[in-house]
Order: sequence, then C-alpha cells, then structure tokens
Amino acid sequence: MAIVNRAVNKIVKPSFNLRTGPAGWLHPHWSGVIYPKTAPKGFHPLEFLASRFDTVEINTNAHQPLRPELSYMWLDKIRRNPNFSFTARLAKQFTHERQLEPQAVTSFSDGLRPLHRAGKLGCLLMQFPWAFRYTAENREFLIELRRAFSEFPLVAEFRHSSWMLDEALGTLIDYRIGFVNIDQPEGMKAMPPTSFLTTSVGYVRLNGKQHRNWFQDFGAQAGDQTPVDYMYTPEELAEWKHRIDHVAKFAASTYVIFNNDGGGRSVVNALQMQAMLKPQQEIAIPVAA
Repeated sequence: MAIVNRAVNKIVKPSFNLRTGPAGWLHPHWSGVIYPKTAPKGFHPLEFLASRFDTVEINTNAHQPLRPELSYMWLDKIRRNPNFSFTARLAKQFTHERQLEPQAVTSFSDGLRPLHRAGKLGCLLMQFPWAFRYTAENREFLIELRRAFSEFPLVAEFRHSSWMLDEALGTLIDYRIGFVNIDQPEGMKAMPPTSFLTTSVGYVRLNGKQHRNWFQDFGAQAGDQTPVDYMYTPEELAEWKHRIDHVAKFAASTYVIFNNDGGGRSVVNALQMQAMLKPQQEIAIPVAA
C-alpha cells in the first residue's frame, strides 16, 4: 500500500513523467560492451545514454563535490533530449560520516545548482547503510539533512525495514522526503520490495541481489567499486513493473534506476523495463477540474 501525500492527489501526468535509466555512466568495464571499444572523435558516454534514456543517476559525486563547470558541460551533453532529468547521490560524508559543516554543504550544493536551476535535477538521493535504523537519533539527523539541503527535492534509500513503520513514513511525509523503493539482497531486517510514495517524487532503485558486503555499515560498498553481475529476469522485471505502475499512478514524476552495472546489465535491464513501461509513458491521464 502506498503512502500518498495529500498535496499530490490531483496532478496532470505528462507523458514523460516516468523515467528509466542506469546509475552512473563512467564505468570503464562498459568499454566494448555498451560503448565503442575505440570511441570515435567527439564521443561522450552521457550523450550516448541521453539518446536512449530520459534519466541517469549521478554517482561521481558520492565522494567529492562536483565542479559547477562540470554540471554545465553535462547540460550541454543532454540538450538533444528535452525530457531528460538527472538524479544525484548525496556524498557519503553527509549520510555516513555525518559531517554537516556549512562550507561542505555549500560546496556540494554549488556543484549541483546549475542542474537544479535548469530544471534538470529531479531529486537528490540520500543513501543510508543498513545500520541506519529508525531511532529518535537517526530521525533527528535525517531532519538535519533535510534542512541542510532544503533547496533540493530529497529522496532517501533505507536498507533497514524499520523505516517502514508508520511513524517513520510519517516523518518522511512531514519533512517532504521521498521514499526510495529498493531491491536488495535478502538479509535480517532488510528492507523488502515496496511501492511507497511519500512526496510527489517516486523513486525505484534496483540494486541486484549479489552485492558482497551489502550490509556493511561503513566504508566502501561493493556497489561503489565492484561491478554488480546480476541480470534481472523478465519475470522479476514484471513484478517490479506492477510496483512502479502503482507509484507512478500518483507521483508527479517517477525515476526507475538500475544499479547492476556489471557487464552493462543495468543498461540492458533499463531498456527492457523502459519497453515494458512505454505504453503507460505515452498515455497522458487527464484530471477533472
């Protein structure tokens, strides 16, 4: 059952409100698999993906802030796709190390601001480790993050199932933080597949099921450095399509991100899911006045 913000109970759904794409594009192991082994002159991987998808999750800023000039360059690379919109991950220094020094927050925000002002940043993703459970202390820290990055639409990826509690979901609704519906390996108190919506932004993130050290609390995670060699089957994609349909029915915009980058599997699965969702994407749903 989705939790729906009362503020978004009447929306006009444009045909491009449902976007599917991979997490990241600077994957060296995609050379010769997704990208040409010998790239032609002027080739840029982001421009290549933007000709096939309407979104890509920025993950190059997970460890350091972006330079504003880099964001301006990316805007140029996606200009041929007017429906394109980025999502971006918040750096681990904020979510894991809990460093909220004003200068660090300002520097990180400055790098993303060109995308946000251009209307090309759908949301900022806060990704938390399994150890980040719903407690009074963690609730307050989440609210601190919301205030620190108040200018951006925020969504949160939780790996611990305690964030499914009614009071946890109520906090997300109250502070306008979107719920990221994830697929992850099974584990004790692990977040199961969901179809929740707590703001006007819907988010689904499919991480595969074979992450080593997936429930490691701090430090590098397998998804950051080790390719995720998990291919979703058509049956698994169909199960997630039902959840995505449920979220997209009420969301003003929905992002479906594949994080199984090994061997370019995220691109293959994203193309498959995009084809499955295409009929819905092409139909505008009118709302009575």
